[in-house]
Amino acid sequence: MKSVYDWGMPKPTHLTAIQVVDYDPDWPRIFHRFRDQIWPSVRDVAVTIEHVGSTSVPGMAAKPVIDMDVVIATAADLPLLKLRLGRLGYEHRGNLGVDDREAFLSPENLPSHHLYACVQNSLALQNHIAVRDYLRTHPSEAAVYSKLKKRLAERFPNERERYVESKTDFILSILEQCGFPTRMVESIRRANHR
Repeated sequence: MKSVYDWGMPKPTHLTAIQVVDYDPDWPRIFHRFRDQIWPSVRDVAVTIEHVGSTSVPGMAAKPVIDMDVVIATAADLPLLKLRLGRLGYEHRGNLGVDDREAFLSPENLPSHHLYACVQNSLALQNHIAVRDYLRTHPSEAAVYSKLKKRLAERFPNERERYVESKTDFILSILEQCGFPTRMVESIRRANHR
């Protein structure tokens, strides 16, 4: 395996403070490298691997951390997926308060990234895909969100929870525009204000 510096991404230890940077056109390539390394081990249990989060939106500022969702058909597929990802060095962390989304800690020898397992058609996955797709098709909104994230990173560089809480209303407004029912929007609000 190549050195982490060949990936064009920082090591996880470099991201102790919240840092939002301008869009890097290499982010999709880096996602594909991650996906290509993970997919052979999970292809018989997973439906797909999605690039989500701000690094998946062309032109958008983001924390330089690739977010990925390994999509599984049902929660019954999770034990086998955990086993397969464990063999690749990923440590299962539980749902961290978000139903139908399981978090995995990435191996230390890889660039910083977030890996989640999401059940197909779950609220967690629908949230990630809806926000990504909306921002990809509304560049002016992506620009507004980029500015908000940069401002919040400057204001709360060491307060991850405050950073997340402070951008929640913007995300929820996108979900409302995408037609998410009020009960779903409120569920996401609660998850982001823990």
